[in-house]
Amino acid sequence: RMGNSVPASVGLSNDAAVNQIQDIISDNCVVIFSKTTCYYCKMAKKLFDDMNVNYTAVELDMNTHGSQFQDILQQMTGARTLPRVFVNGTFVGGATDTKKLHEEGKLLPLVHQCQ
Repeated sequence: RMGNSVPASVGLSNDAAVNQIQDIISDNCVVIFSKTTCYYCKMAKKLFDDMNVNYTAVELDMNTHGSQFQDILQQMTGARTLPRVFVNGTFVGGATDTKKLHEEGKLLPLVHQCQ
């Protein structure tokens, strides 16, 4: 644990935020942590739209805890950039990584593991 005991003024403890993120990821087959204005996020969502795959988009710019979520996603995935795409509980990457998986025929099999 980091030695930072000052609670975030927004009100969500870091643990609560981590739990919330983990719940979203485990409760949904495809989760895209995204911002509504982000080009790459739109690209990732379009990829799943084109495959007729349902996904849960968590729009961090519409979420009061978005910045905190983004910090936690950075700790979980090693990067702060968006989108952060999770399939079947596993982080698959950003938009270009996800698109590459799809082009290699590896994305749909991951999605089908959820059903």
